[in-house]
Amino acid sequence: MNPYASHLGDRQPLEVVEHTARRLYEASAALGSPGVEWRPSPNKWNAREIVCHLADCEIVFAYRLRQTLAEHHHVIQPFDQETWAGTYGGRDIRIALDVFASVREWNVALIRSASPEQLMKKVTHPERGEETFQTIVETMAGHDINHVTQLDTIVSHFARS
Repeated sequence: MNPYASHLGDRQPLEVVEHTARRLYEASAALGSPGVEWRPSPNKWNAREIVCHLADCEIVFAYRLRQTLAEHHHVIQPFDQETWAGTYGGRDIRIALDVFASVREWNVALIRSASPEQLMKKVTHPERGEETFQTIVETMAGHDINHVTQLDTIVSHFARS
């Protein structure tokens, strides 16, 4: 089960993943230095932390996609995003943006080269059960939409300020 399927709706996953890096650069530019540090509430991530999270996740997705293709019924290793986020203090958003964009471009090339059989290759996520390579791509897209929506909210707040 894709936990981000509701965010994807009828959008094509590959189209979403191909355009996310541009959206992140645009949001970052619109916010500038002070804006990327603004928090919608005390327990919510700021824009810089969201982009750092997306960069980390893109590395994780890169690994998961490649393990799915390389191994027979690979078991995905989950991670605690809040624990990982504990390292984001002071991280440079530009570096996170560049990491995301570069690894995303590499992932898109892999996804585009996958055969129909590879897209259906199965993995197991310990928390979500059986998935396929395609499910991972759909999860990437829904995850992107979720966080880009959060960034859009932050940009809107600053546009009104």
